[in-house]
Amino acid sequence: MPDVRLPTVLRPHAQGKSAVAVPGDTVGEVLRGLVDSYPGMAGQVLTEDGTLHRFVNVYVNDDDVRYLEGLDTKVAASDTVSILPAVAGG
Repeated sequence: MPDVRLPTVLRPHAQGKSAVAVPGDTVGEVLRGLVDSYPGMAGQVLTEDGTLHRFVNVYVNDDDVRYLEGLDTKVAASDTVSILPAVAGG
């Protein structure tokens, strides 16, 4: 199962864990499985229509899924999926 690394802001929804293993063959399946297991993340990772929240960046290993196949990006059991909140400043 791919490991999903969680940012600090999401850890309270996952009993304080910094990473969890979630089954899935694509990034979308993994994220839906994450939200199913930890419902408190629902509005923070995926939107109501199942798309990636626009203030969240997701990487498979070191590759940004926006430049791959988005939620359809394939993942292997040995991959690491990292969720990072977008940072803006001014």
